[in-house]
Amino acid sequence: MRKHITLVLAGLLSLILAACGGQAQQSPTTAPAQPATTAPEQPTAAPAPTAAPAATAAPAGGTPAQPAAGGQIERILARGTLICGVNNNPLPGFATVDAAGVRRGFDVDFCRAVAAALFDDPDKVEYRPLSAQERFTALQTGEIDVLIRNSTWTLGRDGNLGLDWAPTTFYDGQGMMVRKDSGIETLEDMNGATICVQTGTTTELNLADQFRARGLTFTPVVFPDGDSTRAAYDAGQCDGFTTDKSGLISSLTLLSNPADHKILEVTMSKEPLGPSVRQGDPQWFDAVRWIVFATFQAEEYGITSQNVNDFLNSDVPEIRRFLGIEGDLAKGIGLSNDFTVRIIRHVGNYAEIYDRNLGPDTPFNLPRGLNALYTDGGLLYSPPFR
Repeated sequence: MRKHITLVLAGLLSLILAACGGQAQQSPTTAPAQPATTAPEQPTAAPAPTAAPAATAAPAGGTPAQPAAGGQIERILARGTLICGVNNNPLPGFATVDAAGVRRGFDVDFCRAVAAALFDDPDKVEYRPLSAQERFTALQTGEIDVLIRNSTWTLGRDGNLGLDWAPTTFYDGQGMMVRKDSGIETLEDMNGATICVQTGTTTELNLADQFRARGLTFTPVVFPDGDSTRAAYDAGQCDGFTTDKSGLISSLTLLSNPADHKILEVTMSKEPLGPSVRQGDPQWFDAVRWIVFATFQAEEYGITSQNVNDFLNSDVPEIRRFLGIEGDLAKGIGLSNDFTVRIIRHVGNYAEIYDRNLGPDTPFNLPRGLNALYTDGGLLYSPPFR
């Protein structure tokens, strides 16, 4: 009887193993073949996880360079400046150089916030202009300390590039710009169109996905940077121009005749944009994260660059902790206990940063939308400072 049971169990086990093996062999054939007409046959951009040209510029084997001895914060303080990667092309509202040679913009202000937290001086920043193809390699190899260059946080980039992503500073989505006299109102009206797009970006990949999902064809006209992409569209080389909506609004101000163009009412993707750092130094990652959180929390408390000194006299325990008047919370992330005061005093809270660069008194007048505090229906939320 025992022998009979053993044989039965052995037979069942072999059937289960055979079924599992058969299923694994079939899985590669379940994905449908991709139609050749819905995406470029030979994309010039690598998939998002390898947007940086690893073969020529990344460390051997694609492995990020190992941190040098000592922590990143110690090295930055010893150097005397923060090296912040920014956009190499003018992106009004986010990263530009004014007539006096001063860098300004939303992304630039977050570079300044990090410098303020470290040095109590927002100007101790060396800006490193980077293209979409260069940005991640520069971070991997240690050429820059932090990347704040309208870069999208994705699973592939987070998992495969050796990077860590700080909280999202700007929630965006991909859009499409066309000429007003084109008769185009929806993506479906663009079947067979030529579209200008920057290579090495999630934008290029999203475009192919969206047109394929709709059963549409298009001809991508790819360029290495934002300036050349915009210029080609402006010159009439393409029927449409696609990038993040914030980028389209920014680019609109640079076109020859802005009034001749419009942005379609379609959002093709989720584009959470924010700072990123190289993996391998948890303290530096924590510092950048909490610097961003500090701008959110300051807005929630109503603490601004104009009234921060008044709040230093507050008797409210949570505000006293936030401003570093009580406790030593910042010690664990390698920052001065008053790092939040430094940020607010020199750069402002999130609302001040947003309004200064993108708000009602700018040419863009971008509604906050998802970039509002959670208390106002947005997605900005800081963990407790305690």
